[in-house]
Amino acid sequence: MSKPRLALLTIVSTLAYLALPILGWGGIAPFFAGPARIALTLVLFVFALAALFTQGNLSTGVREDRSNRWVLATFGVLGLLAGWIPAYMDRLDVWTLDGDTMRWFGVLLFAVGGALRLSPVFVLGHRFSGLVAIQPGHRLVTGGIYGVIRHPSYLGFLIGSLGWALAFRSIAGVVLVVLMIVPIIGRIRAEESLLRSEFGTAYDAYRARTSRLIPGLY
Repeated sequence: MSKPRLALLTIVSTLAYLALPILGWGGIAPFFAGPARIALTLVLFVFALAALFTQGNLSTGVREDRSNRWVLATFGVLGLLAGWIPAYMDRLDVWTLDGDTMRWFGVLLFAVGGALRLSPVFVLGHRFSGLVAIQPGHRLVTGGIYGVIRHPSYLGFLIGSLGWALAFRSIAGVVLVVLMIVPIIGRIRAEESLLRSEFGTAYDAYRARTSRLIPGLY
């Protein structure tokens, strides 16, 4: 996918995703009546803008594990549910947690998770693909945060998703985040299998001294 098309897709998808919680909250005016929701929206657009300056792509590269594409559909369904359900439940005040303190904590987590999610895209450049694929000139990155955990972007995704759910005080949203762990683990296993087949013992040595997501735990 060309850079202009990918940029357009990023903008359109961000606007479309924002429409889900707006609908869940009953319209534009009630949604933006909450300061925390305004802050959440600003953070969302900051990351969408930053993403335009990355080299992330959807390239199949020189070799792709197509058997893992089911994860994309799963993320799509869970993402749509996570976009609408937390806001809707928040408006009805059903299955909700504490008040504004929880909302702002959620905004903070969303910002931290988004930064952790996006930073590897800048680090990896054109090697970062939305598909499980080896890119031209692919090399193993083992420095920085990659010297501690092998999948910082997925950790950022989970933290950011949890933050999004908590910004709407939604227990249902937290449940959806837990469900996202299953496809993420599937994606991680597929990526590591492909990288091991590409880099061999170098990847085995790297994997032996690092954790997947949580240092010292997993």
